[in-house]
Amino acid sequence: MIEFDASGRDGASLRRAGKELLSLALIDARNQILLWATTLAAAREGRVLTLADDLAPAIAAEIDPPLWTLGHIAWFQEYWIGRNVQRGRGEGADPAAVRLASILPDADRWYDPATVDRPSRRALAGGELPDLQATRDFLVESLETTLELLAGVASEDDASLYFHRLALFHEEMHVEAFAVLAQTLGIAEVAASMPRVATHAARPALFFPATRWLLGASAPGFRFDNEVAAHPVDIPEFEIDAQAVTWAQYGEFVEDGGYDERSHWSDAGWAWLQHEGRRTPRHVDQMRHGVLQRRFGVLARVAAAQPAVHVSWHEADAWCRWAGRRLPGEVEWEAAAHQGASRGYRWGDVHEWTASTFRPFPGFAPGPWRDYSLPAFRAGHKVLRGASFATRPALRSARLRSFAAPERDDGFFGFRSCAA
Repeated sequence: MIEFDASGRDGASLRRAGKELLSLALIDARNQILLWATTLAAAREGRVLTLADDLAPAIAAEIDPPLWTLGHIAWFQEYWIGRNVQRGRGEGADPAAVRLASILPDADRWYDPATVDRPSRRALAGGELPDLQATRDFLVESLETTLELLAGVASEDDASLYFHRLALFHEEMHVEAFAVLAQTLGIAEVAASMPRVATHAARPALFFPATRWLLGASAPGFRFDNEVAAHPVDIPEFEIDAQAVTWAQYGEFVEDGGYDERSHWSDAGWAWLQHEGRRTPRHVDQMRHGVLQRRFGVLARVAAAQPAVHVSWHEADAWCRWAGRRLPGEVEWEAAAHQGASRGYRWGDVHEWTASTFRPFPGFAPGPWRDYSLPAFRAGHKVLRGASFATRPALRSARLRSFAAPERDDGFFGFRSCAA
């Protein structure tokens, strides 16, 4: 059973965390990973760990074997902290610098995503990777080294703590990714212990006058490279929903034949729809007379007032076209989240698609972790803002830029709209 931490820590405090808070957060994140390892190992007699189940090709293409991911998490922390002789340089560290040896002699060959593609990960998980117990040992030993080095940091400045914070945020991403995996594979063992999506009373849309907004990270503390550099953006006046689009609102689109009407869809969206053969969002079995959705493999009736979830960008865009509205730009979303907090602007139940394509900000310089933003910039991903019910504390920030391909709907993705 997965128990989520309710410590009250938020993204802002963890981005500035000193040694004591950072140490506790790293331990807590690793405990969550180990809990997921135990849970996934118990599911389907351990076959989930290697994805030995027969999966549809489209699903198999989206996910990594958990056994590989667990080892990768330990590798990432060790690679950037325990083995990184330039860790004290923070963002200025050379990602190509020679590393110290790993605890596992073959760790780079097994777990480096820059050289091990997804098919190779599946093949490795089928026999060559260390077994679960050895992988758990790697997770424990790498964390011990990380904590020892953290305790020895002389100065608690941003550069000295950069890689410890990076390792924390990377791990927190994978905690939610395991929840997405459990939903994708329908692992019922976690259904009862996962947080519930909140149901909120409807609020009217909010109007914001024209303003100039500073987009990007400017405060002290950790920042992802795609958040740099902070720059002013002029925003015309706009109206935006106070909360994400609900199942009741999305259901009207379905009932009105939204999945049949070509004019509601972009060319890419219509091609995706024809390929997928979709009639409803992913995991939904029925939308007439109420929504029936599979939640971690358990079919349940969903409250109409809950945000629609597992919606692709293409579906969100089509709904907006049907409704005579549009998706917000990421700068509109961010400005509204900050300026509308006292006026009922609500976020945090689902990651929310925006109209923005994921691109570098002016003045962008790649950080040491070159496998994060750069490949996504080249792939034409769309920006997601906010957080979901499964997002960990470190990643709950109104400034965090998430991203995904527009056809992805396996994540806890929803959307809100703006007046056209």
